[in-house]
Amino acid sequence: MRTARSFAAETRLGLVRRARRMNRALATAFPAAHCELDFRNAFELAVATILSAQCTDVRVNQTTPALFARYPDAKAFAEADRAELEEYIRPTGFFRNKANSLIGLGQAVTDDYDGELPATMDALVKLPGIGRKTANVILGNAFGVPGITVDTHFGRLVRRWGWTTEEDPVKVEHAVGALIERKEWTDLSHRVIFHGRRVCHARKPACGACILAADCPSYGLGPTDPAAAAALIKGPEAEHLLELVGR
Repeated sequence: MRTARSFAAETRLGLVRRARRMNRALATAFPAAHCELDFRNAFELAVATILSAQCTDVRVNQTTPALFARYPDAKAFAEADRAELEEYIRPTGFFRNKANSLIGLGQAVTDDYDGELPATMDALVKLPGIGRKTANVILGNAFGVPGITVDTHFGRLVRRWGWTTEEDPVKVEHAVGALIERKEWTDLSHRVIFHGRRVCHARKPACGACILAADCPSYGLGPTDPAAAAALIKGPEAEHLLELVGR
């Protein structure tokens, strides 16, 4: 295990090599990492991502089947009765603000893009309800354009790993993008988010059962005892993750 002093003395080249090594380890840990929101097209992904603010992906996925059956396209959202739409999305929280965003999104996409969501960052971030994070989700998962999605898990983990000290999501995105090959950005985002949800928890990371332990400057923040750490692993990949660390 590396010492805190060795991480402090790390060169830029050393950081790049460590970050890419960690990304490769995450690819082994989560070979099927993916966007956990259900969608059939780019517009549905935009809607689901807007709904996911301050809400779990599971709850969004429980909400969207009925929502998309009632509002199948941008035009339907543009013409939606606000009170009715709010009832459909109420379970996701902040439903009034989200209804405003969805109606505005539907109107903008219908009026300006003939009902089809645009596929560029510049155009997406001008749409109601879509900021840079949401745009990267859409670009990476609906259009195949590499993007880094800096959500709560992603920012927390890359700071723990010493990849950056930045707090601003856009600065985090650029800092990490300078470390990792562009073609890996979308998959990296999924892998880091999966790791944050399953292993590197906010309050009690499973340090003693983590495949990244040797490369992590924050090792020891959570329990290092293998058995205690193993009990903290969550998700359907738990058995696979524990096998990778010899448990």
